[in-house]
Amino acid sequence: MLMEVKNQIKVNYLSFKYCIMREMLNKATFISNVLFMILNNSFMIVQWIVLYSLKDNVGGYTFKQVLLLWALASGVYGVAHLFFKKSFHLSEVINNGKLDAYIVQPKNILLSVITSDIEVSAIGDVLFSIIVFCVSGFTIKRFILFIIFIITGGLILTSVTVILNSLSFWFNNADMIADVGDSLMTSFSTYPDGIFKGLTKVLLFTLIPVGISNYIPVKVITEFNINLFVINIVVCIFLILLSNIIFYSGLKRYSSTNLMSARI
Repeated sequence: MLMEVKNQIKVNYLSFKYCIMREMLNKATFISNVLFMILNNSFMIVQWIVLYSLKDNVGGYTFKQVLLLWALASGVYGVAHLFFKKSFHLSEVINNGKLDAYIVQPKNILLSVITSDIEVSAIGDVLFSIIVFCVSGFTIKRFILFIIFIITGGLILTSVTVILNSLSFWFNNADMIADVGDSLMTSFSTYPDGIFKGLTKVLLFTLIPVGISNYIPVKVITEFNINLFVINIVVCIFLILLSNIIFYSGLKRYSSTNLMSARI
């Protein structure tokens, strides 16, 4: 069992390494993608600077807490799209019969698929998140928690994406549902949860678990709460397991298109 895990980690590491090497063949494009993403995210912060120049509090968040929220949102997005980019295109892989190349491999099919490509600009998101976190207030304890939360948040976002995209095994237009779900997760993650009320707020902590991946971490980093920390970890593990169950249940319905392709 341990040997299988070790081999899987090695395979995923090599896949990530070769993806980076491939993207760096054109270093100018690689660097510009990273820098422009950092610049793009920086422009979005300007609106909050203007807003907080007019008032001290928005939705119960101070300006530094909003910076922390943006750092988490960028980090979560960056981790998910850098390491698990293909999860956001899983519907296409399923509908076009491109799973064939992965099924024949003696490795974890789902993990092999979602780690088979990277999004270079996501490196900019991760770097931006670290810079903004440092501006919001750096301490070693806070930074360790921050790294843990962008990892768990990235895994939560990836798991939700896998779940929604796996519906393609049953429904033809499931990719539309997945796109809407991804957009909601990304859009809500940059706004203080205090501005949402009633049913919307309930949904943000259940069906659209932005509350778990982003809002709870802000509270834990700001003022450590072991119960909230455990909730974040438990929900992360639950969604990972659920995404695997749904994907492999759907995989039993998968019909090969006999598409001849190879992974290089």
